[in-house]
Amino acid sequence: MKYVGAHVSASGGVENAPLNAMDIGAKAFALFTKNQRQWKAKPLSEKSIAAFKENLAKSGIAPKHVLPHDSYLINLGHPDPEQLQKSRDAFIDELVRCEQLGLDKLNFHPGSHLVKIPKKDPEYAAKVYDAEMRCLDIIAESMNLAIEATEGSRVKLVIENTAGQGTNLGYKFEHLAYLIERTENKARVGVCLDTCHTFTAGYDLRTREAYDETMRLFDNIVGFAYLSGMHINDSKPKLGSRVDRHHNLGMGEIGWDAFRFIMNDPRTDDIPLVLETIDESLWPKEIEALYALVEA
Repeated sequence: MKYVGAHVSASGGVENAPLNAMDIGAKAFALFTKNQRQWKAKPLSEKSIAAFKENLAKSGIAPKHVLPHDSYLINLGHPDPEQLQKSRDAFIDELVRCEQLGLDKLNFHPGSHLVKIPKKDPEYAAKVYDAEMRCLDIIAESMNLAIEATEGSRVKLVIENTAGQGTNLGYKFEHLAYLIERTENKARVGVCLDTCHTFTAGYDLRTREAYDETMRLFDNIVGFAYLSGMHINDSKPKLGSRVDRHHNLGMGEIGWDAFRFIMNDPRTDDIPLVLETIDESLWPKEIEALYALVEA
């Protein structure tokens, strides 16, 4: 069975997110458990925690179909030690918040190496590779430290694949596999596939053959056992552009067929399928349209 929703607002308190999900007919949702553009946030109050759990029960949405997202400020591969520690502390705080809310996942972008390498440099490719591998090792260390700091927690660290814009890592399935391989407690690691990011990173989804090949690669390199959620977005940029610009479903370069394949793929059952499309007013219609794609 499929569980579709959207990344809803938690404005006014995390307890409002389940209610906002109900309003759009969602069976899953994502949220920020704190202001995503600020480092510091007040701890969640017992009142907010209790209200969130009460509203979640009212919504009929299971905790396993909620996919919280961490702050955009966090960079678990930051080359500067002070900024890296700041990111690690903030990430651990977000894991604790998920645990307090009774949720079992935290979605995050792996990180960025931030190294500026001129494309005219004759050793450009080699230097990029070295920067990426150093950064991936830092990210893996950050993940292991976060898991160690939250020992006993059931919250899974869900790595989101990226478009590869700038120096962001995670745009290759091999990056995801590398991080999983180096995670000591693999029971606490998963992957979220974003359709826009997948497409603009160079993995086609538009035809039956292309979708099957991309998913074959994902299974062989990463493994569907680690798929813990998906972000369902069309793409403004073209295939392989390495640019992260979401679009509403059917309005971008991907088109509807890819979403039909996803909605009829048993490997995407029982995980949160979360819209992050740009026109929020269309979310109720997009949710209905996705369910309408399910073949009897």
